[in-house]
Amino acid sequence: MNGYPASPRSPRRTLYRRNLPGGGFVNIETESATPEQMHRAVITVERRSDPSRRDGHHPPVVAVSEGPSAQGVFRQMLEIAADNIAIARALLRSQADGRPRF
Repeated sequence: MNGYPASPRSPRRTLYRRNLPGGGFVNIETESATPEQMHRAVITVERRSDPSRRDGHHPPVVAVSEGPSAQGVFRQMLEIAADNIAIARALLRSQADGRPRF
């Protein structure tokens, strides 16, 4: 499976979404802090512009960031999510090795 599974600790919450030029969208999703007060944000990329083709499909996670500050991890992910070239690179890296990196 390409992507990073959701953590069992909490559901994800979408904080940012933008449409991609060729269709689809980019999301930044966050999870609640762990008991150790670590925050996590992920970028998912949905390339399917037709919503009916998304049924049963989870968009791949292309980047992950963890840290002690929710704002800090969001800021790191926003730099990637707002840049089409950075998204393309992250998507290619995650496809090449089957896991997201940041």
